Amino acid sequence: MEQSRTRTPQNGQRARTSAPGPSRAPLGVPAGAAVTGESAAVYRAAGRTRRVPPIVLALRRLPSPRLTGLGGGLFAAALMFALGTLDWLLFDGSPTVYGVLFLPVCAVTALWVRPADLVTAPICVPIAFAVGIVPVAGGTGGFGGQAMAVVTALALHAGWLYAGTLVAGVIATVRKVRLMGRRRGPVKAGSAGSAGKAGGPGAKAGGATKAGGPGAKAGGPGKAGARR
Repeated sequence: MEQSRTRTPQNGQRARTSAPGPSRAPLGVPAGAAVTGESAAVYRAAGRTRRVPPIVLALRRLPSPRLTGLGGGLFAAALMFALGTLDWLLFDGSPTVYGVLFLPVCAVTALWVRPADLVTAPICVPIAFAVGIVPVAGGTGGFGGQAMAVVTALALHAGWLYAGTLVAGVIATVRKVRLMGRRRGPVKAGSAGSAGKAGGPGAKAGGATKAGGPGAKAGGPGKAGARR
């Protein structure tokens, strides 16, 4: 009689093929209590999240295009010329209205310039101020009179020019600092990881040398027997 070659699966194989059952609760703790504790921990973690102010949420919803240096300059100049024309039509060329409108244009230009051209934001803003003040200056007598009126307006209202340039410079500086901080984070993490990997083999090699110590000590009795 030939014996059957089929073998019954072992306990380990039975455990692998069995379907996964529900997670068991710890000893002495009901299943419902364990689930309640997990949900409570989730709610606590959700409650610790920082609440973002509504103003920040509204600013995040605004479009954030990335303009080049030339594109940012053209955008600011065209917008300021349009605002200066509206100021001349509606408010009879009021320098105060023009200066107030100049500040948000500077902020938007510094926010929308791409990171590689952040240095151009404080440069193109004064040029846009000079372009937009042409309708507000109100010069007469041809090109020479118009040019003198523009120069006079720039000299009289230089405070708005400096304020807008300062706003653009501050925003560009803050964006540059944040960009540098984001770049340094991954570099530090990578250097720490490489240092940890480099220290691992050394520690293991030290353990091997320590393991060889008892073997050397165990060989001592053999030498003593040979002498006898």
